[in-house]
Amino acid sequence: MREKILVIVCPKLDNAGFYKEKLTEMFKQSKIRSVTLVNMEVPCCFGLYHLIKEALDSSTKNIPLKQKIISIKGNKISP
Repeated sequence: MREKILVIVCPKLDNAGFYKEKLTEMFKQSKIRSVTLVNMEVPCCFGLYHLIKEALDSSTKNIPLKQKIISIKGNKISP
């Protein structure tokens, strides 16, 4: 993953407000060109999309957000 930054979070088990603040600052202060979210198909993972979307909105930057969904067996089932 050359020239990529990997961030791993769990909105179910961790403090989502903390992550929103950290992500907002990352988006504000860096030259990120796009964000690709990869999450499992389980319901608790879908909260992460909204958390990242809120952080992007709070950063006031126009950064595209893509989502890829993986089944619990590891197969790609993206929309």
